[in-house]
Amino acid sequence: MLMRTDPFREFDRLAQQVLGTTARPAAMPMDAWQEGEEFVVALDLPGVAVDSVDIDVERNVLTVKAERKDPVGEKTELIAAERPRGVFSRQLILGDALDTDAVTASYDAGVLTLRIPVAEKAKPRRIEIASDKNQRQEINA
Repeated sequence: MLMRTDPFREFDRLAQQVLGTTARPAAMPMDAWQEGEEFVVALDLPGVAVDSVDIDVERNVLTVKAERKDPVGEKTELIAAERPRGVFSRQLILGDALDTDAVTASYDAGVLTLRIPVAEKAKPRRIEIASDKNQRQEINA
């Protein structure tokens, strides 16, 4: 079999694999949305074992680290290697309105889902207004 290679095409493929593109990030593509009184973040981690995922929160920075191990042995010759391997990390800067002490995580079918509730202090609340007129009416009643 005769194959013609283009070194620039191979370089472009490698750059897209390592750096990703806007349409397809290299590792841990993410969706985030608000659902009621919590924010939900979903990260794609196909082929990653749940015990290799590490989630840390320090101040308002949430860090997710995961490792996708090489599925082949040392003496195996790869014909194509387009899936990223190794340790991946992603950091999210969370606002002060979120309760970082109550973050929950679940992992199903290669998707890590983080749920971050809105902090009580950031929730809207009604404030009663007191005035001298209201206080006098309550006394006379």
